[in-house]
Amino acid sequence: MNTSPDTDSYTSSVTAGPVGAMTDEVGVVTGDLAVRTTLTGDGHRACAAVPYPGTDEWYTLTGSPAPIPDGGLAAYHRDLLGRIRRGQGATAA
Repeated sequence: MNTSPDTDSYTSSVTAGPVGAMTDEVGVVTGDLAVRTTLTGDGHRACAAVPYPGTDEWYTLTGSPAPIPDGGLAAYHRDLLGRIRRGQGATAA
């Protein structure tokens, strides 16, 4: 994960747990994923996306953009990674 506290985007690798993560475009994605979170222009929400495994296409996680906590985008990104690791059709919100 990027470590700069003032970054407006993070990308990390994660292995999705059972039932994976839910996207708007293709439904559930599973397995080894990249997760990208990007701060929206208003600074209060984050867009979250994952690429479909084996492609260069990024898909929106259901519920994105989602509100970010007081801890900022880094805290949101860490929490999202944990939810995707747990699986169960994890969403952005």
